[in-house]
Amino acid sequence: MPQLPHKVHELSVGQLSARSGAAVSALHFYESKGLISSTRTAGNQRRYSRDALRRVAFVRAAQRVGIPLAVIRDALAELPDERTPTRTDWARLSEVWRSELDERISQLVELRDRLTDCIGCGCLSLEKCALSNPYDNLGEQGPGARRLRVDRGVKDPQGAQRRAGGGQRPGGPEADEEPDGPGRRTDGR
Repeated sequence: MPQLPHKVHELSVGQLSARSGAAVSALHFYESKGLISSTRTAGNQRRYSRDALRRVAFVRAAQRVGIPLAVIRDALAELPDERTPTRTDWARLSEVWRSELDERISQLVELRDRLTDCIGCGCLSLEKCALSNPYDNLGEQGPGARRLRVDRGVKDPQGAQRRAGGGQRPGGPEADEEPDGPGRRTDGR
């Protein structure tokens, strides 16, 4: 791992990349999302202050545990004067994220434990499907594996109503379908 001389206060994007382990393209992306910032030299080259190393480490650690970039950006924006997160800041933010992480862990355990059981996908191919989901009744609740689906943070009241079993989005049920690769749809059309 390359070490930087203590007297170096500004880092090029290549130095920041080498020391942080983040690709140059990732650093540019983080900057475009407001997670880190740089100044420009007279030759229009990016220069990052040394504290960008801690911000990048903070971002990467939060990403590793599944925190979305928008949430990370909001957390960093709460710091006064866009300063580097301290140990206390990290402890406070990670405590806030702990319940979300616990929920994700619970969902993953449930997913793991149900993979060999009826998941409400509509295939009706397992013996237990006839008991757990007769005639694919779970299909009335919407597309996908209904027993594995978790809808968190629903902001769309019509979407919440649809997931609860009533109403559909404007455009009919096909409006919710996503392509399954180039030019293919999940509904077989």
